Amino acid sequence: MALYAAAAAVLAGVESRQGSIKGLVYASRFQNVKQLYALVCETQRYSAVLDAVIASAGLLRAEKKLRPHLAKVLVYELLLGRGFRGGAGRWKPLLNRHQARLKAELARLKVHRGVSRNEDLLEVGCRPGLASQVPRFVRVNTLKTCSDNVIDYFKRQGFSYQGRASSLEDLRALKGKCFLLDPLLSELLVFPAQTDLHDHPLYLAGHLILQDKASCLPALLLDPPPGSHVIDACAAPGNKTSHLAALLKNQGKIFAFDLDAKRLASMATLLARTGVSCCQLAEEDFLAVSPSDQRYRQVQYILLDPSCSGSGMVTRQLEEPGAGAPSKERLQALAGFQQRALCHALTFPSLQRLVYSTCSLCQEENEDVVRDALQQSAGTFRLAPVLPSWPHRGLSTFPGAEHCLRASPETTLTGGFFIAVLERAEVPSSVSQAETSAPEHIPSAAPKRKKRRCKAAAAPSAPPRT
Repeated sequence: MALYAAAAAVLAGVESRQGSIKGLVYASRFQNVKQLYALVCETQRYSAVLDAVIASAGLLRAEKKLRPHLAKVLVYELLLGRGFRGGAGRWKPLLNRHQARLKAELARLKVHRGVSRNEDLLEVGCRPGLASQVPRFVRVNTLKTCSDNVIDYFKRQGFSYQGRASSLEDLRALKGKCFLLDPLLSELLVFPAQTDLHDHPLYLAGHLILQDKASCLPALLLDPPPGSHVIDACAAPGNKTSHLAALLKNQGKIFAFDLDAKRLASMATLLARTGVSCCQLAEEDFLAVSPSDQRYRQVQYILLDPSCSGSGMVTRQLEEPGAGAPSKERLQALAGFQQRALCHALTFPSLQRLVYSTCSLCQEENEDVVRDALQQSAGTFRLAPVLPSWPHRGLSTFPGAEHCLRASPETTLTGGFFIAVLERAEVPSSVSQAETSAPEHIPSAAPKRKKRRCKAAAAPSAPPRT
C-alpha cells in the first residue's frame, strides 16, 4: 500500500504545482524511488483516460472514502499496469468489486474512439515516440557479481539469451523474454524496452544497475585504473559513481560532491546497496572546492556531469508531455554554470583526464561549453579522440568537435546525451613520474566475453533477502 499512497501524494503535489515529478519523488522518502517515479509517470501519462474511465464507472460516487489521486493510481495498476504488485491493502477488494465495470468502461472508450490498443487512447503529445523504443539497459555491478552469473540467473528464470549483439538492429528486434549482451560494454545487458526489473531480486540486492547505455559511457571513457583518486563533481543520484567504483574495484578514492541533501541521501543508500566502499560523499558545491586542497593533490581523473536542461532524457516526455525546448534564458543560466564548473575542474593541478557529459541535446550546454573551456585552458588540455566507430559525433562548431560524442534514440537507441573527453596536453611538474606511469586505456570496443566463472561474487541462485 505504501507505493500507491506515495504515488497518489506525488500526483497531488504535481497537480497543485508543488514541484516536478522527480523532485517530489525524491522528497517522498519512498525507498524505491525509481519504481515510484515510473508508476507516477505512467499514471500521469494516462491521466485523461483514467479520469474518463473512473467517471463513467461512477467509482468515486460509489466509494466515498477513495480519494481521486489514489483512485487514479489504483485503476492504472488494475487496467493498464502490472496488477497490485505492491499490495493494495484494504483497497484491493474494493477495486476488485468494480473491476468488471471499470474494464467495460475502458473497452467502451476504445470502441468510441475507434482504437484497439491502450496507447492509442493517448493524446498525440503523450504517446511514446522513439523514446519508447529505447531498450532496457542493465549494467552488471562487478563489485558483487559478473555477467556470466547474471546471464545464467536470467536463463534459469526462463529468459532466452541471444549472445552478444552485433548491430543496433539486433537491439531493435528484441521481444518478449529475450536479452542480449551489448556490443560495446561487456557488463551491459540489453532487454526489450518494456521490461521492468525494479522488483527483480538482483536489482534489489544491488547486483544490477538500471542505467541507460549513454549514461554508462562517461565512467567507461574516464577509465580510471584501480588505486586512482577520482572526483565526481556533481554526483547524485549515483549511478555513474557506482560505475566508477566498479572500474576502480573499490581500490582508490572517489570524492563525490553534490549540493542537494535529499539526492545525496538517496545516493548514499544506492552506494551502500551496490557495495561501494571507496567513495567519500560531501554535501558541498564543487565550485567551492579548492584545487589546492591537499586532499585532492593526487586527483588525476574528474567526471563532471553538471545540472542541465535534461532535454535528452527519454523520461522527460512522460513528465512533461509535449514539452518544448528550454527557454533561451534558462539555457544561458545553465551554460554559465556548466562553463564555470568545467573551467574550475581543469585547474586541479594533477588532473590528467576529464569527462564532461550532459543529458542535453542543446549546443549551448555541450559544444559551446567545451569550446570556451578549451580556449580558456590555453592549450593545456585537448579533446581526446574516443570511440571512432560511434555513429553520432559532436556538432561541427569548432575544430576538433568531431571528437565529442552525441547519443539519441534515433541514432544510438539510447537517451539523448553528450560526452567530451579532455586530456592534459602536458604533464604538470607537480605530478611525479610514479603517479603518471600507469597506462591509460581508451576503450574502443568491448572485450570478448571470457568463458569463466565468478568466484566469490556469484549472483544468488535464489532471491536474496533484502
